[in-house]
Amino acid sequence: MPQDKIAELEKDEQVLPEDQAPSDPEEELIPDQDAEEDEAENSEVPAGFPRRSKDAKWYVVHTYSGHENKVKVNIEKLVENRGMQDLVLSVIVPTEDRVELKDGQRKIKTRKMFPGYVIVKMIVTNESWYLVRNTQGVTGFVGHGSEPIPLTDEEVRRMGIEKTIIVLDIDVGDTVRVISGPFKGFMSVVEEVNVDKQTLRARVSMFGRDTLVELEYDQVDKI
Repeated sequence: MPQDKIAELEKDEQVLPEDQAPSDPEEELIPDQDAEEDEAENSEVPAGFPRRSKDAKWYVVHTYSGHENKVKVNIEKLVENRGMQDLVLSVIVPTEDRVELKDGQRKIKTRKMFPGYVIVKMIVTNESWYLVRNTQGVTGFVGHGSEPIPLTDEEVRRMGIEKTIIVLDIDVGDTVRVISGPFKGFMSVVEEVNVDKQTLRARVSMFGRDTLVELEYDQVDKI
């Protein structure tokens, strides 16, 4: 399993093999009940798989490139039809807007950040694993073999999937230690706190000079 899943997602793109390509990319991807029953013996949760995880976490699911949105919709339909909203909480396809200049005009285009992937927030049980894994268009979870590995809190924050609110008891004049980023290990004095943005501005002493830098809450520890 790569150390940095985000970098792996950015460089990887699942390509649909010709012999597996659906005749119509917009065809219905929800598998029928009979097909699921026929495949049940070959699609069981791996031996040793935990019966139920304690908390909902974000997992990365491989899909055929170009079918991310269809897979998202169909997982959501299956979840609703089977009343599993307490196990599969959210399904997203991360996107970003890019401004392009063409013929002197600004145009905003939306692109998928990680082609070939869908991000699912779920509590992993035998049932929820089976539902997601066997949705047509899904080729597997990112993880060790068949066992999905959740994204870390840092990866979730960097991907912009879910905003994590950090409660930090800090005021102007307090001293903090920088614990990540280019100023890691430096001590700094807080000059401004922005609770809404979860950032602060502080003076870091470098080479005998004080430099004012902006830091995020999760980059510092209060002394």
